[in-house]
Amino acid sequence: MAADPKRKIIAVADTAEMATAAAERLMARIGANSGRVAICLSGGSSPKQLYRLLASEAWRHRIPWQRVHWFVGDERVVPESSPLSNMGEARRLLLDHYAPASHIHAVPILGSPEDSAERYARELISFYGADNLSPDRPLFDLVLLGAGTDGHTASLFPGDAALDEVSRWAVGVQRAPVEPLVPRVTLTLPALGSCREMLFQVAGSGKGAILTRLLKGEDLPANRARSTLGDTVWLTNEAALAASKGR
Repeated sequence: MAADPKRKIIAVADTAEMATAAAERLMARIGANSGRVAICLSGGSSPKQLYRLLASEAWRHRIPWQRVHWFVGDERVVPESSPLSNMGEARRLLLDHYAPASHIHAVPILGSPEDSAERYARELISFYGADNLSPDRPLFDLVLLGAGTDGHTASLFPGDAALDEVSRWAVGVQRAPVEPLVPRVTLTLPALGSCREMLFQVAGSGKGAILTRLLKGEDLPANRARSTLGDTVWLTNEAALAASKGR
């Protein structure tokens, strides 16, 4: 796979500046849509800093909470009260304080990962209003993602058959190959790609090696994830870029 010529890379000084840049892009996407807005959140450390920023006095009043809906790109099959829960963390840091409860669309944790994935897909379909994604109408205004040290994104891992899924919107992951070793639910590439903007956050010297591989265009899940309707933007900080250039 060649490097994506449409991918826009934005370098920032540190994680605080990354959170601010992500918040500004999120607000721009909300401002570009005068109707109902759909934001797809991610897990990891970078989003936590973003959530704390959005919950601050300076930012929370800028969000039109009554017309923004919040989803998640992947979830661990654990109770929302667990610190491992992606949506649980977003709720604790931000959403439960300001978002209407009916606008928070968590993955229903029930039965097997596949059962949970099927239920979540049905919720997405109901929200979207059609069984099939249209090439000119996005599911999400903004999708937040990260990249693991193995090149995975959401819970789409290298070599997983889910990477080739073209019809389902969400699938179950029975065994994750990285910590935490718990089952998961993940949106598929077509669902994640149905967005006005896909925004990656990749920070820290520990991501230097994988950033090198990704920027070279290696066929990894994080390189296969891209917006099919708009922009694919990578926010990365100086520590990650310096580590990647040193390789």
